[in-house]
Amino acid sequence: MQLGAFSISLTVKDIHASKSFYEKLGFKEFGGDISQNWVILRNGDCVIGLFQGMFEKNMLTFNPGWDGNADQLDSFQDIRDLQRQLKAEGVQLISEADEATTGPASFIAVDPDENPILVDQHV
Repeated sequence: MQLGAFSISLTVKDIHASKSFYEKLGFKEFGGDISQNWVILRNGDCVIGLFQGMFEKNMLTFNPGWDGNADQLDSFQDIRDLQRQLKAEGVQLISEADEATTGPASFIAVDPDENPILVDQHV
């Protein structure tokens, strides 16, 4: 199973304060739109997303179809295939991708400790 690029998505109270803090740790803005209360930061191979008011909990995030630079891969396992495989393995999903569609979609799984795992395909 190939889940794609990995990052951690952090729910934050103040996007500007959090961005400033992580910049002090050497992170640089990589993507997102701070005016919409989300920004993606990078420090070497480490990628974090800061999200204000969008999620209840911090979560692991995987992006099928992307490499670590958010460039589209020539070949990747589609999110719907990943979803079917995980469901067959008995993994609990709290939201699902519409299997009748193609292209961008997402689903959220939860681990045994109720940590959310977002699988978010942008291509």
